[in-house]
This record gives sequence, C-alpha cells and structure tokens, in this order.
Amino acid sequence: MISPDQVEAMIKAGLPDAQVQVEDLTGGGDHYQVTVVSSQFEGRSLVQQHQLVYGAVRQAMSSEAIHALALKTFTPDAWASGRSA
Repeated sequence: MISPDQVEAMIKAGLPDAQVQVEDLTGGGDHYQVTVVSSQFEGRSLVQQHQLVYGAVRQAMSSEAIHALALKTFTPDAWASGRSA
C-alpha cells in the first residue's frame, strides 16, 4: 500500500515541474489514476509521456506497491486549452 502523497512525490521527483493530481480509485492504496501536466511532455507522443511517468514510479510498480495506474498526461498548453474549452 502506498499513499497518494507518496505517488505524487515519486512523480514530482522524476518530473520536477509536474503538476500532479492523484486519485485512489478503490480506497485500497494500490489502484490509482493520476493526471500529470508537465512541460517535459512537449514534443513527445502520448506513449512517451506515459513512459516518463511510469519511469518515475517504476520501483513502486515493480514491487506491486502500486498494482494499477491509469494515466492522463498533458502539456501545459494542452491542459490550458482543455480547461478553457
């Protein structure tokens, strides 16, 4: 089991400029949905964006502290345009 704050800290350690929202989908501390906004996603495919996030939480995923992780990733521009739409 891992806390939402720990998930956020791991992602921010890997992507220092990221804005991160973490939702515990089951209340059990091992199934999460995260929304990540980072300038490091610019020019990268969606798969590459997700690989950056998975890389940040790799240890927790491999130890099964996190069993499932659903991702939503955005560049700051994409996030801003989505919010204003």
